[in-house]
Amino acid sequence: MSKAFYLTTTLPYVNADPHIGFAFELVTADIIARYRKLLGDDVFFNTGTDEHGLKIYRKAQEEGKDVQAYANEYAEKYRVLTKKLGLDEKLLHFIRTTDSHHKKAAQELWRRCRGDIELRKYKGLYCVGDEAFIKESELVDGKCPSHPTMDIVEIEEENYFFKLKKYEKKLLEYLNQEGVIVPEWRRQEAIKFVENGLEDFSVSRLKEKMPWGVPVPDDETQVLYVWFDALTNYISTLGWPFDSAQGKPEENLFEKFWVNGETLQLAGKDQVRFQSIMWQAMLMSAGLPTTKQIVYHGFVTSGGQKMSKSLGNVIDPVAIVDEYGTDALRYFLARHIHPFEDSDFTLTRFKDAYNADLANGLGNLAARVMQLAQTNLSRPVKVEFRPLPEEFTSAIARYEINAAVEYVATRIQAFDQKINHTEPFKVVKTDPEKGKALITELVHELAFIDLMLEPIIPETSKKIIEAIMINKKPENLFPRKE
Repeated sequence: MSKAFYLTTTLPYVNADPHIGFAFELVTADIIARYRKLLGDDVFFNTGTDEHGLKIYRKAQEEGKDVQAYANEYAEKYRVLTKKLGLDEKLLHFIRTTDSHHKKAAQELWRRCRGDIELRKYKGLYCVGDEAFIKESELVDGKCPSHPTMDIVEIEEENYFFKLKKYEKKLLEYLNQEGVIVPEWRRQEAIKFVENGLEDFSVSRLKEKMPWGVPVPDDETQVLYVWFDALTNYISTLGWPFDSAQGKPEENLFEKFWVNGETLQLAGKDQVRFQSIMWQAMLMSAGLPTTKQIVYHGFVTSGGQKMSKSLGNVIDPVAIVDEYGTDALRYFLARHIHPFEDSDFTLTRFKDAYNADLANGLGNLAARVMQLAQTNLSRPVKVEFRPLPEEFTSAIARYEINAAVEYVATRIQAFDQKINHTEPFKVVKTDPEKGKALITELVHELAFIDLMLEPIIPETSKKIIEAIMINKKPENLFPRKE
């Protein structure tokens, strides 16, 4: 039976070019979306760009650009990335926090949370990188641990605050549900964070100091704090609360996907406080359903270090796609980047894996099998659907995409060894009927492997199944790189 399945990535800030870490989050989400579509589910896949806040306002000023023009320029780069990575355009919905319907939704969420929001004078330490206030006890050598190169700013002003502390008990009830956060140790991390005591957080900034944001309803002097604004995208993309902003006018996408469907958010490991605590409390305050599950992934490093322009180790996903192709990058991210732990990405490691896994592996296997079929079979092999193996489906259900791809890789290796052992190219000469039966069996196995690869490397999967349908060896799928 078809299910309504909603998943979303976080929205990256448009203050820098897209990086490989966000490409990993996008590809992971797309694999899950395509897989659920393959199962017959009705899928809504959300991503987009976060475009308000002090960082973006300052960045536009530094570059001497109109802030909206600056946001437009960078938002387009992220749109291009979704195409470069081969995301399923039929499932994908791209939202920008400068979209008019999103701004109205953020203001409506404020109104619904208004009973838990109050105006206070406040003095505190602020990290522009996180767009968040930070406790002195959280500083490392006087810096924010997430942004050690940026100076902490002391801010004293009158802001609106959300009464987060009020929701400690409800948040613990929410977080104590098994599976609400994956992996489990991140759930324990969130529980401990709440148990240590929550502090109310600022949900607005003075407009005179930070004019780039959504106006606070009924107060012209303030704009919505960027996190309150940005987090609303997860439901504004569904047209909340104004019927449907996308899709057929008669559809209530919010009811279908967020209220009655299965909801899944993907985020980096540094987002636990924002996604599983602040956002869930906001939903509770507004009387809306909480997210059913959030999956947190690790960081993608380069040469064992965090990527930075100064170190010269930033990996550009667009450049890799331009040289190696979309599916080469998708395959590497799916198989060789751990779903929950930090993982290293270097061009040397990527190139070695490309040649071993794809050029000498899958690409060579598909060519061998279909060359045999083209030469010895008079008509295409009729392929029948086979249920996906439990080893593959259970791995994806656990969001261990790497384990699912590793299973496919072991089948490819075993398949290659089977060809070497059975030598169908010799058998077909001495016993044509037996040889043709053996080759037919090989085509069936290739089609079965191809079915598992469909959500992972869709472009290549399509080329392989088309080659099977016309009984012809495909063009070189992955040319070897020296």
